[in-house]
Amino acid sequence: MLEARGIDASGGRLTAEVKGRVGKEDGVLVVREIHAKYRLEAAGADQAAVGRSYDMHAMRCPVYRTLHGCIAITTELEVV
Repeated sequence: MLEARGIDASGGRLTAEVKGRVGKEDGVLVVREIHAKYRLEAAGADQAAVGRSYDMHAMRCPVYRTLHGCIAITTELEVV
C-alpha cells in the first residue's frame, strides 16, 4: 500500500520488530499477544499517505485477518 502511494518501502526502509506474550493453557504454551513496531525511513514522504496506509494495513494483511479474532494484535509506526 505504501508503494501504491509513491512511498518507497524497499531496501530495508520498512522494518518491523515483533514481540509476543506467551501463556499456558493446560500445560501447553499459547500465544496471547503480538505487538509489531514498524519503522519506516520516509523523511519527506507525504505523511497523510503514510498514515492512511498504516490505518488500512491490518485488514489487508492475511496473517492479521487470520489471527486477530484469537490473539490480541497491536501495532505502532515510527517514521524517521
